Amino acid sequence: MVALAASFAVAASLWAGSVAREIVVQQHVRRLALETQQLASDMGQAVTARIHALRSAEGAAPAAQFERLTRANADLGWIGVADTSGVIVAGDRAIANNAAQPWFSKGASGLWIGVIETSSTPAHVPLLGDMSAPLKDAAGQTIGVIAAHLTWPWASTDLQRLSSALDARGSAQSLILDAAGTVVVGPAALRNLPWNGVWTPSPPLDSALGRSAAPHFERLPDGNRVLVARAAVNIPGAPAAQPWLVQLSEPRELVYQRANALAIRIWWISICLGAATAALGALGARHLTGRLKNLTLSAAAVGRDETARIDVPSGRDEVAQLAAAFSKVLDALRQERTELLRLSGELERRVAVRTREVERLAEETRYAAIVRERLQIARDLHDTLAHSMMAMLSEVRLLRKLQIHDPNALADELARAEEVAHAGLNEARSAIAQMRGNSVRDTGLGPALSKAVARFEDRTGLAVEFSMDPDAARFGDERAEVIFRMTEEALRNIERHARATRVRIVLTSVDAAHLQLQIVDDGVGFDTSLARPGHFGLVGLREQAQLIGAELQIASTPDSGTTLRLTLRVTPEAL
Repeated sequence: MVALAASFAVAASLWAGSVAREIVVQQHVRRLALETQQLASDMGQAVTARIHALRSAEGAAPAAQFERLTRANADLGWIGVADTSGVIVAGDRAIANNAAQPWFSKGASGLWIGVIETSSTPAHVPLLGDMSAPLKDAAGQTIGVIAAHLTWPWASTDLQRLSSALDARGSAQSLILDAAGTVVVGPAALRNLPWNGVWTPSPPLDSALGRSAAPHFERLPDGNRVLVARAAVNIPGAPAAQPWLVQLSEPRELVYQRANALAIRIWWISICLGAATAALGALGARHLTGRLKNLTLSAAAVGRDETARIDVPSGRDEVAQLAAAFSKVLDALRQERTELLRLSGELERRVAVRTREVERLAEETRYAAIVRERLQIARDLHDTLAHSMMAMLSEVRLLRKLQIHDPNALADELARAEEVAHAGLNEARSAIAQMRGNSVRDTGLGPALSKAVARFEDRTGLAVEFSMDPDAARFGDERAEVIFRMTEEALRNIERHARATRVRIVLTSVDAAHLQLQIVDDGVGFDTSLARPGHFGLVGLREQAQLIGAELQIASTPDSGTTLRLTLRVTPEAL
């Protein structure tokens, strides 16, 4: 328990420390972003104020304009003014008379921001740098270039503090970048050089603020990583394609210094609290485990002696409640055991009654099977022996008549009667073979019908058209055997009564749940509405269809042939 509590304390302290560290880092990042935006806004205001002052003084000579600007705007920090040839005509004479200097060459054509190098340029340049712009007369012609310091006396104390803390090697650094990413305002070591930091992913910073416009970490060529925040300077009238960017950067160590200190403090507090909690838990567990041990011994005694009872300790703690619950459960189990013994006796009595009922039902089932077999034999006898006996009876009657009227033809008819007797014997043997074997179950309904149709075609010489689809041909349960025998009976009726010339048999699957057999002949047909006493062919077909739950339709009219259609509902698995 102590180890578990200590593990939880360590895990909780690590989690809480990491969350606090992430929050502090995010706050630091947001603060840097706000300071960068504020600095960019102040720089834009400073440049805008000087541009407005220049426009208000346009029209006079360069020296006169400079004096007017310094008197009217003493807080704007003007440096000097040069004529069109680059000669300083007013202001700080420490500026070199060199027309090739960037502040003059670029300021003559538009707004320029950077650092004006003079003999008195301090080591720490102003935070916002310097600017220059063309000086024009009343006609709009450029008559010189004027330069000014970008001071911001209206800035907040936080920015003043930040400005005083920045240097080339310090913890934080302020730079002004042009559109190409070149440092135009900053320490001398970085000025007029491209900023060469490379973005590096750093969660949770990226997950909290995103990568595109928010502060992010960049790796410098010396391997150090710094947090960089940039903001665009909004200057009315400046070219939109050439913006200036204010950049503030801080070393990664400074960003995480406060966050790491807070995380370590949270870790130590959590670990100390976890240790104290574990100690208190160990003392409580020791007291509790003693009472649990006594309860365990009491439960073991109950296991050895069925008449023993659980000793319920005094008090209202969990052990006392658990012992009371065990005692109630034990009493309930003993009562249920008594009930189970009583129910077991009742169940045995009912099982004996149900066993006798099952035996009776089994006997009735055997009787029903015998009845079905009798019906099957009766149908087979009708299909074989009955037809053969009727044929032999007809031959005997003919022999009696020939004996009286034409004795000379008696020998031929006796041979005919012998052939009929042999045919009946062969049909009886075939029926017995079919009852003993089950080719339909072995090969499927389709192949069995194909063989039966081939035998019928060889025996009768009729033209038979037989077709089946593969799904219906695979059908082969006990219902398929009944369909096969019904087909044989229909073919025998066609052979003996229909006087047909063509027969068509189609076995197909109507859909996924129905199988259909259709037998069509072009014989003499018959009237299906007339009763035929003593003839059981159609009756047997309907009985067999009813036995397997199939729908049988027989359509026939005299001299129009006969159509037999059998439809059986099957499950998709049976096909």
